Amino acid sequence: MKISNPILPGFNPDPSIVRVGDDYYIATSTFEWYPGVQIHHSRDLKNWRLVTRPLTRAAQLDMRGDPDSGGVWAPCLSHADGQFWLIYTDMKRRDGAWKDSHNYLVTAPTIDGPWSDRITLNSSGFDPSLFHDADGRKWLLNMIWNHNKQGGDRFGGIVIQEYDVAAQRLVGEVRNIYRGTDHKLVEGPHLYRRDGWYYLLTAEGGTGYDHAVTMARSRDLFGPYETDPAKHVLTAKDTAPDHLLQRAGHADIVETQTGEHFMVHLCSRPLPETRTELTGAGIHADDVRRSPLGRETAIQRLVWEDGAFPRLAHGGVAPAVEIDGPDLPEAPVETIPPHRTFEDGLPPEFQWLRTPEHARLFSTTERPGALRIFGRESPGSQFEHALVARRQDALAFAAETEIALTPGDYQHFAGLIAWYGRNKFHYLAVTADEDGARVLTIYSCAADWPDARIDYPIAPVPLPGIGPVRLGCDVDGPTLRFRYALGDGDWTDAGVTLDQSAISDEAGNGPGNNFTGAFVGICAHDTSGRGRYADFLSFTYEARHG
Repeated sequence: MKISNPILPGFNPDPSIVRVGDDYYIATSTFEWYPGVQIHHSRDLKNWRLVTRPLTRAAQLDMRGDPDSGGVWAPCLSHADGQFWLIYTDMKRRDGAWKDSHNYLVTAPTIDGPWSDRITLNSSGFDPSLFHDADGRKWLLNMIWNHNKQGGDRFGGIVIQEYDVAAQRLVGEVRNIYRGTDHKLVEGPHLYRRDGWYYLLTAEGGTGYDHAVTMARSRDLFGPYETDPAKHVLTAKDTAPDHLLQRAGHADIVETQTGEHFMVHLCSRPLPETRTELTGAGIHADDVRRSPLGRETAIQRLVWEDGAFPRLAHGGVAPAVEIDGPDLPEAPVETIPPHRTFEDGLPPEFQWLRTPEHARLFSTTERPGALRIFGRESPGSQFEHALVARRQDALAFAAETEIALTPGDYQHFAGLIAWYGRNKFHYLAVTADEDGARVLTIYSCAADWPDARIDYPIAPVPLPGIGPVRLGCDVDGPTLRFRYALGDGDWTDAGVTLDQSAISDEAGNGPGNNFTGAFVGICAHDTSGRGRYADFLSFTYEARHG
């Protein structure tokens, strides 16, 4: 069985993997998207299905006010003592000298729950990880943030502290066990015990094109930890720009029931048009490459011999595009159908932004068969933004929806949106002009950092006063074109080509500051504060491969 990378395409970063019997689970970061933490399931490490997002209520997660690319960072999923343990960060502030990174724990008897209310752990840094030692004691690791350090590297090392299960709190001394290498920015710790050694897996170099996986080990839990002589187990930083998988780092390791070892890690696939050979003074990869799909999850086969550090089975440290899978039978999963309706609620691939009070944003019952979205705050609001969307998981796709909206005035608008964040979106909207007549328009913010200037690339298109309108978009790598139709009529091109490469990690202020990925979805806005709605009758998303 061959496995092609990535195994979780589209925005699925910071993978944490665990095996329970014959079942494998990967938890990935969701940042400001609600519900929090995606968990996929597989029985063969090749075919994966989204099974749950466990952080579903305010007692576990409330991200209202969190910045773009804040919220849920780097979850760690483990299984011990007959239950699942999920550690995660809610990043409340992520810019400047300080970070407000609150770390929490929830547990559940099965992956489907019920998941507990959160237990507060600490706020000293991010990327928390729970290690279950052989003697039954439990230890929390996280990177520690040092706001007093000058310059770009405020990553103060990896700290460890004991977690008291009965008391539901951290106890004892906080010890700094590893400060990383000269590659700097040490984070993403995971700890394993093997052959009398404690192996500490970390990420270094930041989550851009210098990202890397570094391992160290010690005979004692508290160190000192000796860095792998090879330094990096995995990195794409020295590959050519045309290598498919870039930005490889932030990894975790799993052992199969057949005794094989695999490493999951994040990566990105820049658009082919932006995989430029970089020449000339002052040109940097981050200024050229664009990755709308965000940071994805890939897998590598490891060779881990007794008494040695693990190595990639195919040799070297660069990630492989295709690997030999485990000695397990292939277990295919059902694919998501392209056409979605809302008779049975919100389809599971969809999420919304920040708030646990989703009933204020949308309803699938007020108009049977439709998704009613209540217009709340403006595009880019960090509190109540009524946007429901799914991940872009292919470089080319088509999306369509049908909207029923009679706007009250120009402050009431709704439609189809390609979205990354408040500074990166393209929005085909039904609204009204100053005379109250219904029109179609486009709002575009193509990574204009930090001003978030809105462009209006077309003149408003007059629409009939009543009746549904079909909205569509076609994305082909770095370009997006919108289209529309009335009733069952033919499609009309909106007449403008937009920069879809701007809907990416790198666009704007660079990949080290943007951590999610492109979404496409539907939304409603009412900046008058009256909560006027739009009804969406269906949504279609179809990837176009090759």
